[in-house]
Amino acid sequence: MCAEIRYLWQHREKPTTLKRALVLLAKRLLNAYPLLRILWRVQRFRSKGATIGTLCVLGEISYSASLKNLVVGDHCSVGSCELFLHDTIQIGNFVTINGGVKLISASHRLTDPLWRHKKSPIHIGDYAWIATNSIILPGVRIGRGAVVGAGAVVREDVPDYGIVTGNPATLETHRRTSDLHYYPALFNAPFEAWIGKNLVRS
Repeated sequence: MCAEIRYLWQHREKPTTLKRALVLLAKRLLNAYPLLRILWRVQRFRSKGATIGTLCVLGEISYSASLKNLVVGDHCSVGSCELFLHDTIQIGNFVTINGGVKLISASHRLTDPLWRHKKSPIHIGDYAWIATNSIILPGVRIGRGAVVGAGAVVREDVPDYGIVTGNPATLETHRRTSDLHYYPALFNAPFEAWIGKNLVRS
């Protein structure tokens, strides 16, 4: 939590006019409690073994198995989703995961008379966007900047900047732009109130 507070302070917007200073003060006071809630949730996940990068927003995430299998990069926004952490789920930097998403790193072997688990890691690349209510199955790799459409069920890898939709997910002919420079965490008011437009990627 201290690292996030230090980061926000170092990268804070520094107003040049009294009017802007008053606006920022009001925004920061209004967002103080939501900011503490975000920072506390991240800290709670870290204390249970998860690796969470700088300036991440975590929603009301439900999970099974060990949080030690969760690795989240910097500047991510992860909504209220379900994580089945029987194997590693690795999320890159600047990733957006909307609410209702399920990331499932294990299933059952249909050919096994004892119906045992088969586990396989999930990897989500930088700038990927996993849209509302989609499901990512074991062993899937989502490429950099890829988009998983709302409600899609992904059972195969998605290439960099690819867009998949449907059940089962199929690759669309058009691709996402590769010129991505945004910070998903800054779409959340508590962080935006501190940093404003200071962070612009080149």
